[in-house]
Amino acid sequence: MNDRAPAPGGLALIQALVNSLDIGAGTDALDTAAGRAAVGLDGASAVEVAAAKELRESLRAVCLAHAGLPPRGAVRPLGELLAAAPLLVRVDSVDGSAALVPADPGALASRVAAAVAGAVVDGTWGRLKACEAESCQWVYFDRSPGGRGRWCDMGVCGARAKMRAYRARRAGRAL
Repeated sequence: MNDRAPAPGGLALIQALVNSLDIGAGTDALDTAAGRAAVGLDGASAVEVAAAKELRESLRAVCLAHAGLPPRGAVRPLGELLAAAPLLVRVDSVDGSAALVPADPGALASRVAAAVAGAVVDGTWGRLKACEAESCQWVYFDRSPGGRGRWCDMGVCGARAKMRAYRARRAGRAL
């Protein structure tokens, strides 16, 4: 959809999961084997795919909130979904560093929970945002200096929004 660089670290998994639904095109990559494999759901059952789609929409709601936007419908709170995704503390015996890791590395919710925890610790969680264009909602990592990005791609969604605002102002003057 856009040419932005992928989100850093574990946020790339979340970005890929949320962007597996292309709202503008009306396609869902989780309905294909290749799309499921892209987020580590190879051989997933129908129940696991449905759970991944629910997780995806809860993540989208959080990314919309990071952008200062309301959710686009009712979703289960992300905290509820991640509560069932246990994490373990892994301590490196050589340097003593510690990290939260999924208790079940194959479980998507556990991998997402570990990515969220890591992003909270390093201060990047709030920079994962959803595009404010209602027909898009593509998730991107906001690298702007002030963290005030609004669109996934300034050349597409941003340009469209600015053109609509310009036309609305011109129409108001023509009256």
